[in-house]
Amino acid sequence: MNHQLIRTEFTSTQTKKSKAERWENVKDKFVVRHPDQLKDKTILLVDDVITTGATLDACYQALSKAEGIKVSVVSLAYAKKD
Repeated sequence: MNHQLIRTEFTSTQTKKSKAERWENVKDKFVVRHPDQLKDKTILLVDDVITTGATLDACYQALSKAEGIKVSVVSLAYAKKD
C-alpha cells in the first residue's frame, strides 16, 4: 500500500507566499491513488513545519474521500504568527 497520497502537480515554493497564496498554491494538487485501500484506516500525516496549514488541509481533503478514514497530524514545528 505504498504511495497512496500523490501530488499531481509540483508547484512553486511556499516560502515567500502570503497565506492566501499558499492555500491557492496547493488547492486540488493531491489525490489518493486507491481510496478503497484506505477504507476504515487511520492515517498519520507528517509535516516538518506548519505555517498556514494549507498543505495539510489539501492532503486531508484528498484523503477524506476514502470511506471511514481517520486522519491525525504531527509536525516538528509551527511558524508563530507575528
